[in-house]
Amino acid sequence: MTQSKFVALASLIAAGLLGSAAQAQQQPPAAGGPPQGQQQGQQPGYAGGPGPGQPPGTVGGPPAPVVFVTSVEVLRSDRNGGLDVVRVRGLVTGSDWSQPHLIPITQGQPRDGMLDLIFQASAPAGAAGLGPFMPVEAILPVETGHPYKGVRVRGGNNAISLKAIPGYAEAAAPKEDCAKCIGKFFVAKGANPPAGAAADNVVREADLPYTLRIIKPTDGIPSYALDPNRLTLLLSEDGRIVDGAWD
Repeated sequence: MTQSKFVALASLIAAGLLGSAAQAQQQPPAAGGPPQGQQQGQQPGYAGGPGPGQPPGTVGGPPAPVVFVTSVEVLRSDRNGGLDVVRVRGLVTGSDWSQPHLIPITQGQPRDGMLDLIFQASAPAGAAGLGPFMPVEAILPVETGHPYKGVRVRGGNNAISLKAIPGYAEAAAPKEDCAKCIGKFFVAKGANPPAGAAADNVVREADLPYTLRIIKPTDGIPSYALDPNRLTLLLSEDGRIVDGAWD
């Protein structure tokens, strides 16, 4: 599968929300009105668009956090009044994801000085087959005069904190994306692989830092609610992976 990279520019409304955050403490909302940065009738933390947490023009499935955040960078420009640009890279479980974007969940001046963001994208509408992870990235402009000393970005399975602006922080990508898991032995945490099994013919739970659902031949399935960042592996009687999906 050919890898592709999506790049998304955060909506101007979200940038306006961040630019006004420094003023939120000095300008309390009128009695009975919505908080600063929130329009009447909208979910707190979001500023309009086709749906909660989705930028204008979003198509595809509902938004969900990316499976893993790999780096956070803040670039600073002093031209034309100045601007900080948050650039985040991460991984999604396949090419069916689209529209990566950053959603601010911090309102006002945070006690720890950190701007908290969720890195998400439009997820597949249904179960997705196993395949190589795809790199994605998104940027978010933040106006000068903001109260933040650092940025924390959260994905579906990890978070990266950048404690100085400007700056850069990264996390190692997961060892295993399970693109080639089918037919291999699954080895649970604390267990040993079957006797004689080659090292390249086993998949260790310790190398899968995601929400896992392991289904053995005698297991039922109490719920089939979709989670695009959950890895489901179906095992055979001898412990081999015979099927799998992100669902």
